[in-house]
Amino acid sequence: MKLIEAQRRIEKLAYIPFSEYLSPSQVQDAMMKINKGRTGQLLELTIGLNLSNTTLDFEDGELKTNKCDRTGKPLETMFITQTASIIDELLAKRTFEDTKLYQKIQRLLYVPISKDGSPADWMYLQPIQVDLSLSKYAELAAQLEADYYNICDQFNTQLSESSRATLHTANGEFIQIRTKDSKPYHPIFSNIYGREISDKNRAFYFKKDFMKYVVSLEN
Repeated sequence: MKLIEAQRRIEKLAYIPFSEYLSPSQVQDAMMKINKGRTGQLLELTIGLNLSNTTLDFEDGELKTNKCDRTGKPLETMFITQTASIIDELLAKRTFEDTKLYQKIQRLLYVPISKDGSPADWMYLQPIQVDLSLSKYAELAAQLEADYYNICDQFNTQLSESSRATLHTANGEFIQIRTKDSKPYHPIFSNIYGREISDKNRAFYFKKDFMKYVVSLEN
């Protein structure tokens, strides 16, 4: 499915409470805390997008959903991608446009999910297409690139403190890397440093300021 087709389908669902088009069992499922991303998966199924483990959700982009209030104010950070398999690319400061991070964020459909009230009252808000190749997003693209290189530098600085130093949270203006793991934990090994550099897996996240920024461009 193309991103633009998904956007059209989601726009038809925007601002409609779940109870008006989901079954009671689907509404109950959306409330389950076992799978925090279940509302995003429900959206994929509702618009006819098959759940898969491919790099991108669409043929030409990525779907990102995030919890917000009824006004669209983001209430959480937003997951982008895990870092264990690309850690040495980060430490070597691979060119931004050649990274998995860039592949995941260069063109995406951001769908805020209002979770005010009971699950029956939850709703998807207006989807926003973010395309970093457009002049509209030139400043955002430049800041994300700067954030990426800044985070790479932070990681190398953290690990240079001692032969036993490990990674901790690294922040840019719009993105960050922090832990994302559950027991049994998955340590990260770096071939560049020849040792484990984190006792838990880590991931890129969009900070709330990213969502606020893209929403502000639509208003």
